[in-house]
Amino acid sequence: MNRRRQQPLGQRRNSVSEVESERGSGTVLAAGLGMVVVMVMSVLLLLAQASAAASRAAAAADLAALAAADALRGVAPGEPCVVAAAVAGRHKATLVSCTSGGDQSVEVTTELSAGPLLGVATGRSRAGPPP
Repeated sequence: MNRRRQQPLGQRRNSVSEVESERGSGTVLAAGLGMVVVMVMSVLLLLAQASAAASRAAAAADLAALAAADALRGVAPGEPCVVAAAVAGRHKATLVSCTSGGDQSVEVTTELSAGPLLGVATGRSRAGPPP
């Protein structure tokens, strides 16, 4: 005869199948948390690369504008926009626009490839006497 023993109300008996059903749940949780950490670190790495590329593009624009302003004033030889393109090229940037103003100022825009995921970083600078 198979008689089941009744438990008092409010108490529950843990069967073997209930305990075994939780086996491996800690591993799944740890793997999930590990994936979240990897994703957050990847996003932070992409943000750092974008920031570095933007800084390099801005530096290339600053230096190109200063060199072009020197050429425009006659301090350095050459055509201002040609000199700006050469300086930008030395910094692995591309000169997008170069505008000489009548007040001995030069405005320069550069682009720099930030990588396949981030696209292009842009820098803009003006050099010359104060406006």
